[in-house]
Amino acid sequence: MVFAVPQRILLICLLYFCICAVGETVDPKTLMSIVNNFENWLGNTGQYAVAFRVEKDKCLEGSDYPSKELLTKVKEKLQRNEVYVSDDLIAAKPNGVEHSEFRLKKDLDTILKVKDKCRMPRPLQQSSRSARLVRGADQSRGAARGINRNNRERVTGRMALMAGIIYALASLFLGICAGLSAPRNLPANEVTLLDSRSVQGDLAWVASPTEGGWEEVSIMDEKNSPIRTYQVCNVMEPNQNNWLRTHWIRRGAAQRIYIEIKFTLRDCNSLPGVIGTCKETFNLYYLESDSDNERYTHESRFTKIDTVAADESFTQVDIGDRIMKLNTEIRDVGVLSRAGFYLAFQDVGACIALVSVHVFYKKCPLAVRNLAQFPDTVTGADMSSLVEVRGSCVNQSEEQEVPKMYCGADGEWLVPIGNCLCNPGYEERNEQCQVCKVGFYRSLSSDGGCRKCPLHSYSMKEGATSCDCDKGYYRSETDPAAMPCTRPPSAPHNLISNVNETSVLLEWSPPLSSGGRQDLTYNVVCKQCVRDTQRCMPCGDDVRYSPQRLSLRSTRVSVHQLQAHTNYTFQIWAINGVSKHNPSLEQAVSVTLTTNQAAPSTVMMVQSKDITRHTLSLFWDKPEKPNGVILEYEVKYYEKDQNERSYRIVKTTSRSTDITDLTPLTSYVFHVRARTAAGYGEFSAPFEFSTNTVAAPVVGGVVSSAVLLLLVAGCVVVLLLILIITFIITKRRSKYSKTKQAEEKNLQPGVRIYVDPFTYEDPNQAIREFAKEINTSCIKIEKVIGIGEFGEVCSGRLKLPGKREICVAIKTLKAGFTEQQRLDFLSEASVIGQFDHPNIIHLEGVVTKCKPVMIITEYMENGSLDMFLRKNDGRFTVIQLVGILRGIASGMKYLSDMSYVHRDLAARNILVNSNLVCKVSDFGMSRVLEDEPEGAYTTRGGKIPIRWTAPEAITYRKFTSASDVWSYGIVMWEVMSYGERPYWDMSNQDVIKAIEEGYRLPPPMECPLALHQLMLECWMRERADRPKFSQIVNMLDKLIRNPATLKRTAGDASRPHPSTLHHAPSEGSAPSLGSVDDWLKIIGLEQYRENFSTAGFCSLESVLPMSHEDLAKMGISCSAHQRKILSSVQELLSGMHHRQDTKVPV
Repeated sequence: MVFAVPQRILLICLLYFCICAVGETVDPKTLMSIVNNFENWLGNTGQYAVAFRVEKDKCLEGSDYPSKELLTKVKEKLQRNEVYVSDDLIAAKPNGVEHSEFRLKKDLDTILKVKDKCRMPRPLQQSSRSARLVRGADQSRGAARGINRNNRERVTGRMALMAGIIYALASLFLGICAGLSAPRNLPANEVTLLDSRSVQGDLAWVASPTEGGWEEVSIMDEKNSPIRTYQVCNVMEPNQNNWLRTHWIRRGAAQRIYIEIKFTLRDCNSLPGVIGTCKETFNLYYLESDSDNERYTHESRFTKIDTVAADESFTQVDIGDRIMKLNTEIRDVGVLSRAGFYLAFQDVGACIALVSVHVFYKKCPLAVRNLAQFPDTVTGADMSSLVEVRGSCVNQSEEQEVPKMYCGADGEWLVPIGNCLCNPGYEERNEQCQVCKVGFYRSLSSDGGCRKCPLHSYSMKEGATSCDCDKGYYRSETDPAAMPCTRPPSAPHNLISNVNETSVLLEWSPPLSSGGRQDLTYNVVCKQCVRDTQRCMPCGDDVRYSPQRLSLRSTRVSVHQLQAHTNYTFQIWAINGVSKHNPSLEQAVSVTLTTNQAAPSTVMMVQSKDITRHTLSLFWDKPEKPNGVILEYEVKYYEKDQNERSYRIVKTTSRSTDITDLTPLTSYVFHVRARTAAGYGEFSAPFEFSTNTVAAPVVGGVVSSAVLLLLVAGCVVVLLLILIITFIITKRRSKYSKTKQAEEKNLQPGVRIYVDPFTYEDPNQAIREFAKEINTSCIKIEKVIGIGEFGEVCSGRLKLPGKREICVAIKTLKAGFTEQQRLDFLSEASVIGQFDHPNIIHLEGVVTKCKPVMIITEYMENGSLDMFLRKNDGRFTVIQLVGILRGIASGMKYLSDMSYVHRDLAARNILVNSNLVCKVSDFGMSRVLEDEPEGAYTTRGGKIPIRWTAPEAITYRKFTSASDVWSYGIVMWEVMSYGERPYWDMSNQDVIKAIEEGYRLPPPMECPLALHQLMLECWMRERADRPKFSQIVNMLDKLIRNPATLKRTAGDASRPHPSTLHHAPSEGSAPSLGSVDDWLKIIGLEQYRENFSTAGFCSLESVLPMSHEDLAKMGISCSAHQRKILSSVQELLSGMHHRQDTKVPV
């Protein structure tokens, strides 16, 4: 830093005076050398520096010189005003903060090491005489005491005091220099009204008094630019009242202004002899005015803003350590209403220097938020005021919601409300709406950024809102712009037709190409074609399609009510969303077929002619719909009074016939019907004709008599032959039948009997006999689906030579098995291999000749029944559940017929395939009943809870088909409760006790009463009272054929305690048959409730002896309904007799 001439002279004078004061004689040359050294020291240390420099020559004498790169880095940071240094402190200067107590950032920590390496004696303390002079009054007094010790009595206390005062002025001057910084970067939300540092030339503020008070001082900044400051230091004199007033400051748009003052202030305690006169505060005032008309400072007109005190003041120690403490204070004033104002500073006796004064007001700067631009906005007058500002959308954008923001008093925008969106074809980038590039598009304002054109589309210009499709590709009206362009589908293929009389089932495979869309549907076009011509016409409206003709999702359709024996052409069109843009026969597949012949329609008109006493001629029209080739006509006629009790038939291939041997003067009724290969049609309506008294021609009568005689003779001969042949055949059959019955009684051929594989002396023989060996090359294991007792259970595929590949389940035997474990593992295969039923798991084969040993069975996709039901809780209808139960019962009937006792029938041991067909599985080996408190019997596959087991099997170890029926009743309960655990959380002992006391499981929720009644019958105490599986299958078939019987439910049931289980009626009590109304509802004849009630039949016991006559008297005349009622009565009687015959005392 190069000082201006007045400052240089002042410095020389100060140094000279101080040197003289301590008795030193210095010649002018030496003094000038000291000044040069002092200037060099200030110039090397930077704008904040007080005491840090690296003297290269001296450093090289004692230690390694720092690297050039490190020194360059320090120099750059000093130049950027980022750091300042001192003897004891290296610090970083934070942005916008002028303070001396911030430590250097981490990346400059090494500078401390450099300083430690090259630490030199403190400048101006040991290397320069001037350093000793600027130590202040204390050092001067110390120097004086040193002189006294050196017998120098020339320095008096007054001299030392004068030296201290002069030092105060010098230190104040140096403090101002130390407090200078580069012009600050003003925040965007501040508008400057006055900045003393930016004024070119003198500030020329008005000081009062003009002499001896505030003094304007000019110093140079780091860029050698002059900066004007004001200082005052009248600390020796009391009652100071020094005013300094700025020039008139135009207010502009400001309503509230802020005054930032940077100043240094000397600690009064560090100055000797100023107690009572030295102050450490000053006052700040302002005066509003509409013009610059204040030539003098009228103190009484000013309004006080605040008394300003320094946060930090400096002492001679700070000067000695080269530490200067710059204070920054900010005060605000509002509400201003005049055109401008003055500021004034009042000194009351402080040693202070005003380094800079910055006056500004705050605004919310121009901002863009959510594509809305908000202009510069001056803040409100109050600190809590908010100014609402409405934004305007940027170019190429549109307002979605009114954009608004609030400007806060601190000049910050608050959270924006509302927004704008870029127009289609533009996207938001850097708070602007930029046009979409070629090959990109943006269709809606609400979309995100521009998107690349989807597949099979393009855009040729900027700002595209959509992309055009490539040739041969299209987009439907409902397709979003982001969807790729697509094509119409190809035609379906593999169209198969299955004709059933006048209906046809059409099935096809989906097209090889769907056109890239997911909305593929099918339309059916039906055309009726005339035989032997190419002419076709659309089918009539009476043709029915199931499920529908248009917009089919499935690949099959049934067509009904077609005309019989007619040619039809059916086209199946594959349709998607863009088919209409390019319809083509390439999208359709067709098939031509002929419906079967059907019975012809009714003959509509029958006429007569040539009526005589004994004959008449009939002729009629062809049926309107022949439905095939008419093979013959049949004429039925009878005398009118006979009412069809005695009629005759005449057949002919023509549409006319002669009727003979009629009774004269008698009315006859005639019916005619036609027959095709499909059978007879309906008889026509009755047509009545009467004979008369006119005689027929004689020739005709003779001929007729002859013909009649021949016919009678022929019939007699044929009848005799038939009787003889029938007698012979019957005798032979009778003899054969007796022999056959005797043989069947002993052999019963055709009925397979289960063979226990453990009865074989060599169990391997049973395996070879009942299980087929499979080559491992035919098996492909895909994944493990479970872990069993013997090893893993996997899913895989089996491809036998000459057969299609199928999915299979593969059980593998783990390594390290014993021979007994191998036989136990394979014995299940020898059991399953004996069964062949659609409701029994099917064995594909075994692998025994290599390792691992495997059992291959059919794969059941839906797993065990109990887990399947839990996953699909509530999704099936009652009829579907009854169908599941019927399949299980059918499989168990098959096992029962083969004399096989399953012993472990439970929902967990029933598997379900993809078609919901249930199959009985888990044919484990021998089971040993354990004598445990929980009483579970054990297989080699693990313990099984006894809650599925019949009481006699638990107590007496008696396993029979009847015990399987008990288990089947539990399975029924599991199915109807969707896999709920039987008896819930009751212990096995509680279950046994409850069963012995006659308690049974209650009906599950929404369980039909008929099904729960069947469960109770399966749970009869005496096994002989339980139904057979064949009876169970028949009962379930009846329920399926008559769904109305399943509508009555037994009521909802929660999980009761054993004490609330359903109590079964004792065998000794009479069976309760229920009410007549319920019975009629079950058999579907509830319309006769009033008939029964009026006739006095109030209970089912009174209905049992009912007969045909009783029903007729009650007004039930329909013979079909009579048969149904009496049949149901017989079933009730049969059930009662069965219960009474099987009663056993408890």
